[in-house]
Amino acid sequence: MVLVTLLWSTAGVVSRQLESARSFEVTFWRSAFTALSLLVWWGLREGRAGWAPLAQRSGLLWASAVCWGVMFTSFMLALTLTTVATVLVVMALGPLMTAVLARLVLGRRMAPVTVLAVLMAGAGVAWMFGGSALDLGWGPVVALLVPAAASVNWILMQSHAERAGEVSMPHAVALGALLSAAATLPLAWPLQASGSDIAWLALLGATQLAIPCVLLVHLTRVLSATEIALLALLELVFGVAWVWMAGEAPGPNTLAGAAVVLAALVFNELKRPRAGGA
Repeated sequence: MVLVTLLWSTAGVVSRQLESARSFEVTFWRSAFTALSLLVWWGLREGRAGWAPLAQRSGLLWASAVCWGVMFTSFMLALTLTTVATVLVVMALGPLMTAVLARLVLGRRMAPVTVLAVLMAGAGVAWMFGGSALDLGWGPVVALLVPAAASVNWILMQSHAERAGEVSMPHAVALGALLSAAATLPLAWPLQASGSDIAWLALLGATQLAIPCVLLVHLTRVLSATEIALLALLELVFGVAWVWMAGEAPGPNTLAGAAVVLAALVFNELKRPRAGGA
C-alpha cells in the first residue's frame, strides 16, 4: 500500500512537465492510457481470454467501475472549481467515511486506536493547509465525491474478497478508466496536447493509475477498508517530498502537518489490533 501511494503521488511532478495539455484533457489522456495499458497487458498475457471479464454482466463489477470513474474524474473537476488545499482537506475525510461504511455494511467495529489515528490524520491534513484559503462553494461538494466513491469502492472490493466471488475486480479499473475518458473527452475537446505531453500522460496512465490501482484491488484481501483509506493519506506526504526534492521548499505548516499524518499512520500500524476491528 505504501508503494501504491508512492506511485499515486507522482502525478504532481509529472504534470509539471506538460507543455499544453490542461485540465480535462489531462484526465482524458491519463484515463485512456490507464485503460489501454491494462488491456494490452491482459491481451499479451492471456490473449482474448484476458479481456473476457470486461463483458461480465455483474452489478458488482460495474458498481466498482463507476466508483473508479468518479474517482478519476471528480478530482480534476474539483480542481477547476476550487483550490488544491480545499480539495485535499475534503479528501482527508476518506478514512472516517470508510470506517463508518465498514461499520454499517460489513459490521466492522472501528477500534479505538483507529478512531484516534483517523482524527490525528485529519488534523494533520488540516494543519498542512491551515494557511490556505478554503472555499465553501460547489468545489468542496464535487471534491467530496472522491472520498465518497473511494470509500464505497473499498467496501465493495473487500466484500467481494471476503466472499471469494467469481468477478474479476481488477477489470473494474479498466472499465472505470474508460468511463472517465468518455466523460471528459467532450470537455477536453479540442485536444491540444503535444507529443511530449501524450508521452508523459501515457506514463501516468500506466504507472500512476493502472499499476497501483490493480495492486490496490489485490490489497483489499489483506488490508481492511479503513486501513486502506488511512494509508492512502501517505500520498499527501509523498507529494510534499516530491516537491521538496524538486527544489520547492514546503512551509513549516506543511511539514508539521505531514509529520502528524505520518505519525498517525505509524501509530495505527503499531497499536491496531491484528484481528477483529477495522
